[in-house]
Amino acid sequence: MSEMTEFPHAMLREIYEQPAAMRRTLALYLRNDQLMPEVAERIAAWSCPTGEILIAASGSSRHSGLAAEILLEDLCGLAVDVEYSSEYSLRGAKDLRHPSVLVISQSGETSDTLAALSAARLRGQKILAITNAPESTMAREADYSMPLAAGKELAIPATKSFTGQLTVLYLVALYEGVRVGQIDAQQLKRHIEQLEAMPGLIETQLDTWRVQMAALAKKYNKAQSFLFLGRGVHYAIAREGALKLKEASYVHAEGYPMGELKHGPNALVSEKVPLVALATVDHGNPDSVLRYEKTLQLLSDMKKQGARVIALANVGDDAVKALASDCVFIEPADEHLMPLEEVVPLQLFSYYMALEHGVDVDKPRNLSKAVVEAQ
Repeated sequence: MSEMTEFPHAMLREIYEQPAAMRRTLALYLRNDQLMPEVAERIAAWSCPTGEILIAASGSSRHSGLAAEILLEDLCGLAVDVEYSSEYSLRGAKDLRHPSVLVISQSGETSDTLAALSAARLRGQKILAITNAPESTMAREADYSMPLAAGKELAIPATKSFTGQLTVLYLVALYEGVRVGQIDAQQLKRHIEQLEAMPGLIETQLDTWRVQMAALAKKYNKAQSFLFLGRGVHYAIAREGALKLKEASYVHAEGYPMGELKHGPNALVSEKVPLVALATVDHGNPDSVLRYEKTLQLLSDMKKQGARVIALANVGDDAVKALASDCVFIEPADEHLMPLEEVVPLQLFSYYMALEHGVDVDKPRNLSKAVVEAQ
């Protein structure tokens, strides 16, 4: 799968380009396996003295922002709020806080996020932009910019730009964690080593995931809707998986925090409404283990209920495999890095579901790469 001519669609090619795109992006912000002082200075100048951050974004970019909220709170102890760009710029109320603002956009031309940027500027807030277009309006108008190196993305459903955003946001968390004294030198070394290993980890699993997700798309192609479930940082990936399925295949899907399933959505679960459960775990992280134990209990309940469940689990996890209808495995990783792995098989599932439904996966109806009119 290394030759471009072997990919029938841009979306599939761009899914496979993600490891290389991540490596290029890491090279922008790491030097000799160390954080770059000039980037550290840029982030320090942007950071709010009270440790507050507001993230404004739309669509897939907002989902990367939801993941960043967990990263920045868990790794740095900062207070983070994530807003829909389209709502933030129209709230009208005076914001009594004065956070640093992070805007995220694939194109850097998303009108709603540009409006949010303008609103933040009027409030005198410092703005950091993360985009896949270093010459974009957003990158120019922000106080500071941290571009991706994903390369041009032709397919409308975001894939490599999304994992590029997650990569840069993880780096922002590392820079901030060091700045506020929450990450020491030994911890930093471990984080960087694990982050730099992630592209290779994804690369070795892509072909297996591709085969599995093509088969699952055939098996579940009559489903009317899907509920994607995740806890903690994985909730953001459940949201992204659901969005990707909707926009790529026109199959309805929603992402929920896993613990909220029984607070209403469970009424929908049936033969035609399967679940996609993110059931991975970092056994070195007590909080992750607690979430995992709760997930096992829910999967057990769903099995008794007769629900159809596709689960993402760690390689060798027989407990999840025994409770799910179908299990897709990913290699174990740090709790906060597993989203980079988890999202890839979900992208592939959306791609193959689109093919099952005869959708032009690169150009789904009613969508464009950049929403350039305010909504």
